[in-house]
Amino acid sequence: MKEATKEITLDKYDQHILTLLQQQGRITNNELAEQIGLSPAACWRRVKALEESGVIRRFAALVEPSLVGQPLAALVMVTLVRHHIDNTAEFEQRIRQYPEVLQCYATTGNADFVLRVVIEDMAAYDKFLNEKLFTLNGISQVSSNFVLRSIKEETAIPIR
Repeated sequence: MKEATKEITLDKYDQHILTLLQQQGRITNNELAEQIGLSPAACWRRVKALEESGVIRRFAALVEPSLVGQPLAALVMVTLVRHHIDNTAEFEQRIRQYPEVLQCYATTGNADFVLRVVIEDMAAYDKFLNEKLFTLNGISQVSSNFVLRSIKEETAIPIR
């Protein structure tokens, strides 16, 4: 996730575009324009401007992990030995290379980082820990919480 540098002012059309695109990412430009009350050309220009400004980061399909062989999910709390820029930079650079890590957040509290990991099974998770995570320099503690079931998974950002 990019760090926000400047908040963008959104008018009612931009807000409506963002709300609809988050609900229906495959909507055509003509359908989108019709629903928000703009011409297709004006709608396209607005969507393009939202992309270029970074408000829209990308378009993606949401895949059900359990249906593609990744039914196990874990929230992994990682604590580093030292909070030195070199340690954190190396950790962040390496963690970006691991496809099983879907999200990595630098956090406050007991852990320095929280990861969301999806993986095939416990044997694969053990391999991930031993061959990837535990090989990183500067880690002092790793704690894993496994997801039993998902209560809420939203991807849409409330647009106000």
